[in-house]
Amino acid sequence: MKVVVDAFGGDNAPLEIVEGVVLAIEKNKDLSVILTGKKQEIENILNGRTERIEIVDADEVITNNDKPTEAIRHKTNSSLVKAYDILKEREDVVGLVSAGSTGAVLAGAIMKIGRIKGISRPALAPILPTKLDSDVIIIDSGANIDCKPINLLHFALMGSAYYSIIYNKANPKVALLSNGIEEEKGNELVKESHSLLKNAPINFIGNREGGDFMSGEVDVMVADGFAGNALLKGTEGAVGAVLSLLKKSIKSHTLSKIGALFMKKTFKELKERIDILKKHAGSPLLGCKKLVVKNHGSCRRYNICASIEQTMLLHKNNLVEKIEKSLEALEKVNNND
Repeated sequence: MKVVVDAFGGDNAPLEIVEGVVLAIEKNKDLSVILTGKKQEIENILNGRTERIEIVDADEVITNNDKPTEAIRHKTNSSLVKAYDILKEREDVVGLVSAGSTGAVLAGAIMKIGRIKGISRPALAPILPTKLDSDVIIIDSGANIDCKPINLLHFALMGSAYYSIIYNKANPKVALLSNGIEEEKGNELVKESHSLLKNAPINFIGNREGGDFMSGEVDVMVADGFAGNALLKGTEGAVGAVLSLLKKSIKSHTLSKIGALFMKKTFKELKERIDILKKHAGSPLLGCKKLVVKNHGSCRRYNICASIEQTMLLHKNNLVEKIEKSLEALEKVNNND
């Protein structure tokens, strides 16, 4: 299986990206990787560790300061555009991983790869932990700020298919983000989307509030990109604040410091459970004709390794085909109506 990786996307590129690729290669004997970026710098980091690794030279880099669409059009020798060209042109390449500009990754996916037929817009679907021994995904988390009900319907179908693969769970529970659980609650977008989702071929459990997001009751939370991104960033900020307050409180009392020593293992398990960046891989851009996984800009080598393995898993389990089948099932429901 072959995956292409943008070696110069992200805050810690190229070192952490390249080392992440090496980790993935060492763990997966059936994997080969194409790295795109400045060849000499990549070779210096690899230092001879080139087994099943191909390098494609690209001397430009797309940054967060670039306008996404213009960058994809004009920075044709950038590491991201080269990666997309390879993904589009080579049938043996199953997916792309990048920690670069979210806007550029999204623009490149639409302009270079294209959407699955019938999908109105691709969407990002990051994973977060819940208070139970489960995880939840939110879709969309920022790729589409202004949405229509049909977009949220497609997000629900794609999120359900994705969750079922990642967690091997049939009929995951899908909810719609709203300001109340009652069907009549929400703005016009939520109300119209609710009527579509309750008739869709998914396990729709109705509206849920932001406070229900990490309850363990929901597997897939559907939202427009604006509300979804606000919920995601707010959750990340709240988790970080709680950890900081806990640490500060423990350090302020002698007895707390002593007690913390006895709870060291517990604190370690808690931190690992809620450490979003460390625990999970990137966020797939669902709805594209080929697999695209967007990693956090500050990701490290273990995130890149996890994202490559995530891409392999999604390919092995035919995510694109599952989404296409979900669309076919939706069409049958609509025809019966």
